[in-house]
Amino acid sequence: MRILLVEDDPDLSRQLKLALADAGYAVDHAPDGEEAQFLGETEPYDAVILDLGLPKVDGVSVLERWRRGNVSTPVLILTARAAWSDKVAGFDAGADDYLAKPFHTEELLARLRALLRRSAGHAAPSLSCGGLRLDPRAARASVNGEPLRLTSLEYRLLHYMIMHQGRVIGRTELVEHLYDQDFDRDSNTIEVFIGRLRKKLGSDRIETVRGLGYRLTPLEGEATE
Repeated sequence: MRILLVEDDPDLSRQLKLALADAGYAVDHAPDGEEAQFLGETEPYDAVILDLGLPKVDGVSVLERWRRGNVSTPVLILTARAAWSDKVAGFDAGADDYLAKPFHTEELLARLRALLRRSAGHAAPSLSCGGLRLDPRAARASVNGEPLRLTSLEYRLLHYMIMHQGRVIGRTELVEHLYDQDFDRDSNTIEVFIGRLRKKLGSDRIETVRGLGYRLTPLEGEATE
């Protein structure tokens, strides 16, 4: 899952980037509204954490422009403005959630998890696909109760696939949602990680749809989520 963090405070940005990376997200950072608007319009993020008090272009204006341009990425507003009128302005501009500074990082991560679940149509805090379980709160996964040992990229790939289980996902889409902007992307590496996941999950859980991509499904006879 790939997140855009829009925050002009260098110390807070570093803190949040580390926390988000530790939680299993790929993170891009924009320090001002101008860069944020460009990235939000040109890159396929799973969610955006958006500060309102930004240099160049304020956060509400950025959000309004995204929504006018049909950018539907879920947005969590993060701001020092705590007045109810500022919250209303943020929601009316198209925000999905709001968190006032100062805040606990754990609350931000919990709100982000909820935002991602809702956007993908999931209600429960943990995700499942038959006997496969993933707990985004702890960044852990298991198959039939047996814990899986996953690298950060394997976890990120599994997280995205289980969020979109049952749908064919192309290699390009996976690359765009697994890696941050600075990563040297190569769609061929997706096949390597798919192969590693199959060894850990069982070969039949991830189906190859020739010419289109991959689909995560429960095994025959297993209950769906």
